[in-house]
Amino acid sequence: MFAKLEEVERRYEELTAQMADPAVLSDPQQYQKLARARADLEEIVAKYREYRSVEREMEEVRELLEDGTDPEIKEMASDELRRLQDEKERVERELRALLLPRDPMDSKDVIMEIRAGTGGEEAALFAGDLYRMYTRYAERNGWKTELLSSNPTGIGGFKEVIFSVQGRGAYSKLKYESGTHRVQRVPVTESAGRIHTSAATVAVMPEVDEVEIEINPDDLKIETFRASSAGGQHMQKNETAVRITHIPTGTVVACQDERSQTQNREKAMRMLRAILYEQKKQEQEAQQRELRRSQIRSGDRSEKIRTYNFPQGRVTDHRIGLTLYKLDAVLDGDIEEFIQALAAADQAERLKNEALE
Repeated sequence: MFAKLEEVERRYEELTAQMADPAVLSDPQQYQKLARARADLEEIVAKYREYRSVEREMEEVRELLEDGTDPEIKEMASDELRRLQDEKERVERELRALLLPRDPMDSKDVIMEIRAGTGGEEAALFAGDLYRMYTRYAERNGWKTELLSSNPTGIGGFKEVIFSVQGRGAYSKLKYESGTHRVQRVPVTESAGRIHTSAATVAVMPEVDEVEIEINPDDLKIETFRASSAGGQHMQKNETAVRITHIPTGTVVACQDERSQTQNREKAMRMLRAILYEQKKQEQEAQQRELRRSQIRSGDRSEKIRTYNFPQGRVTDHRIGLTLYKLDAVLDGDIEEFIQALAAADQAERLKNEALE
């Protein structure tokens, strides 16, 4: 581990020196590239230097223990050595976590798909609640959202809504949200006041470039049709809506939210690339499922990952057993505590697996 840390620190120093080169300073694009590479190493280098600082302090305290004769000073030094030993172990754990391989998709933007599941109109309303929750969470992080496709219902819900989230670290946080979300509440249409259980599924897919997922144009069936609003009213005269079928997989995407056929086609292709990449990824994960010990990041939609209970005002994430009694705040986008806890559980599992290997 320490040989790798020394290598990381050397690379960090090299990047720092290169950024001070006048030729680099005069090339903004090259400077930004080096700055991003250096920023990726900054946290781990700072932590490694903290580790070495603690080691130096421990050495000084040991010398004091060996040379000192005053019992009171030796007792104080012994206490300090124990404190520093605990500090060293903490920093070492943090270093090992920082050295874990990063998900190469973590820096990607995201395409999210929310679909109403069991529960009829109430499920569609819940899908709308989840859409608002994620857009509010994006706002809290300074990210941009863009609606790509939607199938709204008449009373404010969605049968399906697909949108993108663009911003630094979007996939690294939102990837834990894939799965089935369940709601328990009294529907607005329920006159007897009985609690119903409904569900909606969330899929989180990294938005990939054309070079990352190759699509043969001959494999596409592209159709155009007239766009309409929910319920079929206000049918447009021109065929601006676009439906694309990926023939080998049977995957179908459609977009009609833009007034331009070109814009709808571009959005549909973005969705198709993300879906095909996710399918490819899930196929690879299925082949390795026996080797995996954690389901936290599997994105298996059949798994009920979280329950939103309105009568008790609580939200429970079943993967990590975390319950928060702040339902209103969570639905307003305050989900960071869940995200951080899931990331920590994922990290702990990967550290355990690394130790076993």
